[in-house]
Amino acid sequence: MQLSVESIDSVRISTSQDVRRAAEALHQIATSAGMRAAPAHDIADKRTPVDADGNILARDVFGWNDEKVWWRNSRIALDSPLTSACRFESEPFWVNANGFHTRQPNHYLTAIDLTNFETRAMTRAAIVVPVHLPFGQIGAVSFNPLDPELTELDDVFLENGDAFGIYARTFIASYVHAMGSAQALPSGSRLSKREVECLRWAAIGKTDLEISMIMGRSRATVRFHIHNASMKLNAVNRSQTVFKAAQLGYISLAT
Repeated sequence: MQLSVESIDSVRISTSQDVRRAAEALHQIATSAGMRAAPAHDIADKRTPVDADGNILARDVFGWNDEKVWWRNSRIALDSPLTSACRFESEPFWVNANGFHTRQPNHYLTAIDLTNFETRAMTRAAIVVPVHLPFGQIGAVSFNPLDPELTELDDVFLENGDAFGIYARTFIASYVHAMGSAQALPSGSRLSKREVECLRWAAIGKTDLEISMIMGRSRATVRFHIHNASMKLNAVNRSQTVFKAAQLGYISLAT
């Protein structure tokens, strides 16, 4: 598969009016490699990408028209080993009932249950491109063989996996931006030094009392800083505040 600036730009979306054109370009790229694309802008969302008029791309562009197809299954985000793997991998991979295949070993993938793979994944094999977006959102595009008997994808993956990665990331990231998906965090949220310090200790499990002793401040002061941080990050509780602060790069959740 030949990459070029023009081919990458063909799947890039600047406004909602570009969505249909970009989807058709991605569809053509996939079918030229003997695959059919299945895009998801957010694996946690029951909705799938649509064009400016609200038409479902999976059905109207990518040709997923059967009664039992992935985008009609509201539980696929929970049931499918493909979406599960996207939470633990950021690079393209391919998978069938026999296991996951990546360029670099990933022990998290080997722990994923592949029982009844075809039923749960709604495909016999696929090349999958996880698309990790700002604020913790995860999109994905899976490329499924047009030939249903094709279950070994080593050759296709080696030839096209990297290119699929570029096309899929360009399409999904620009789709999310152009379609105005609500940000998980306010754009102007900026934490203070004290707020960050409190959250760093909270992230490793310290209580308000323990943090107050470490910082030499009152427990009320610690609660004040963590509450302010939660308000800035539009978080509903302490755990979500810590998570969102980590997504913005203020703290690390690595142990």
